[in-house]
Amino acid sequence: MNAPELPPPSDADQQAIGRFVDALWLERGLAAKTLEAYRTDLSLLAGWLSGRGGLYAASRPLLMEHLAWRISVGYQARSTARLLSCLRGFYRHALREGLIGEDPTLDIAMPRLGRPLPETLSEADVEALLAAPEVDDSLGLRDRCMLEVLYACGLRVSELVGLRLDQLNPRQGVLRITGKGSKERLVPLGEEALAWIVRYCAEARPVLLKGKPSDVLFPSQQAREMTRQTFWHRIKLHAAQAGIRRPLSPHTLRHAFATHLLNHGADLRVVQLLLGHSDLSTTQIYTHVARHRLRELHASHHPRG
Repeated sequence: MNAPELPPPSDADQQAIGRFVDALWLERGLAAKTLEAYRTDLSLLAGWLSGRGGLYAASRPLLMEHLAWRISVGYQARSTARLLSCLRGFYRHALREGLIGEDPTLDIAMPRLGRPLPETLSEADVEALLAAPEVDDSLGLRDRCMLEVLYACGLRVSELVGLRLDQLNPRQGVLRITGKGSKERLVPLGEEALAWIVRYCAEARPVLLKGKPSDVLFPSQQAREMTRQTFWHRIKLHAAQAGIRRPLSPHTLRHAFATHLLNHGADLRVVQLLLGHSDLSTTQIYTHVARHRLRELHASHHPRG
């Protein structure tokens, strides 16, 4: 949602936010989008605190009042939980630096969050989606290759569109991925995806590059790195061609990758490593998806379901 109009942070609060974000980047190497979200949350709080002493003067009652205000103007529990995580980091950092005498977030509990199951695709839907692009066309062959890699490796969309040639090791059949927090992982491609990469690099990539030098593995029609929005526009186009009516989110094939692995007996910790999750609890949502799917199948096909 769009943040309500509030006064801008004071110069002192802007400097405090900048010091905290810089410290997060140096100490934890968080992704730029995460740092920007933290900066936005703190700036909103600083604006709300205008005239009340600023960020370093905020007390527990004031922070509780701010959280209640967020709920009243329509912020969801998940964004409020992210804010509280940000605030805890901010005030712990300020305490370590001797800028405050006590942490006002100590006794503030996290809001209870539901666990919505991620949207995924059946194996038949995935097969139909993969077969949809017209592979005799250079764009279609590129799209088919990207879909194969996305499903074979469970990449984030930003990881896929940002792939460079030096991240591909065709001899070992792996990709070297730099994920969130600048963490590297090796992900196996599988024979099918590797075969599509070899064909694509021989037939379609030179056509798309139009003689321009580039290390981008999957260039756009303008011979540069494709945006995530462009790729998902292409996916929605192919989904319509495949007769898939359910909405696709940017993570749909990543969800399908994880769910199908677990459905076929993969170990949860292996899936965690492949997805690049730092915490196993993040991966555990897919066990819920797998059980949910099993219940659906039982209800649909068992005579006493």
